[in-house]
Amino acid sequence: MWHLLEPLHALLYYAPEAFDEAAALGYDTSERWPSYFAWRAAPLGPVGPDRVADTFYSFSPAMIARHVPAAWETAAPADVLAARLRAVDRTYRAVLGEELLASPELAEAATLARTAADGAAAASGALVSRPLAVANAALPRPEAPHLVLWQSATVLREHRGDGHLEALVDAGLDPVESLVSFAAIGAAPEPVFESRGWSGEEWEAARARLAARGLLTADGGATEAGRALRAEVERRTDELAAAPWDALGPDGTARLAELLGGPWLAAIGSGLLPSENTLGIGKV
Repeated sequence: MWHLLEPLHALLYYAPEAFDEAAALGYDTSERWPSYFAWRAAPLGPVGPDRVADTFYSFSPAMIARHVPAAWETAAPADVLAARLRAVDRTYRAVLGEELLASPELAEAATLARTAADGAAAASGALVSRPLAVANAALPRPEAPHLVLWQSATVLREHRGDGHLEALVDAGLDPVESLVSFAAIGAAPEPVFESRGWSGEEWEAARARLAARGLLTADGGATEAGRALRAEVERRTDELAAAPWDALGPDGTARLAELLGGPWLAAIGSGLLPSENTLGIGKV
């Protein structure tokens, strides 16, 4: 379900319509990061760089500090959230098409996704370990089915992501070690992870720490123990992400997966999303 929903959420970070909305707010759109940090952190309110580092985890604090709190000096979180929905509306109309957006199948998918997202919110409650899921679930609900689908997909992916960070911490992997160990199992080539802002020195220091734990070989590949640790992280991540799908039930989950096929193909076929990513989609 994560593989099906993630592209529908992630269009926000790459679509020209989203960059148009970001530029209208005053963000620099010559690269994607100023708007990325604003779009994704806005549900938390005008938070500082430490809070963003805790919740985003894999980004270098130095990189985060370049964009937060400057993001809120450009636009208030409430204005960012309003523009975010406008960006999604425009993007979905362009990518999915008006016919699909008006279809009963998309309306049904939105209803099912909302049920799953409500299950995520109920499971998260006030737990501090689910900050991004809780913050997105607390936002006002849009009325249009395609916006309901996007917001629900966002709650679900942040719920899974919050749990993933918990699994990484439990595994004793700090932010940069998480990326190094993930690259070591082939989740993506190392240059893909450069987007997270860590210096070469920080990357090599993390590699040395992991090698000292017996998790990496001398050439930077994962040892058997390293692969086992990452497999346990993924198993624990899936376990922590199960509540929404328990709430929706097996039949509802299967039906939602069926209904997401068309939107998923449209998102992937748009050419907007990168073929390789730091999330390991298609690899783990």
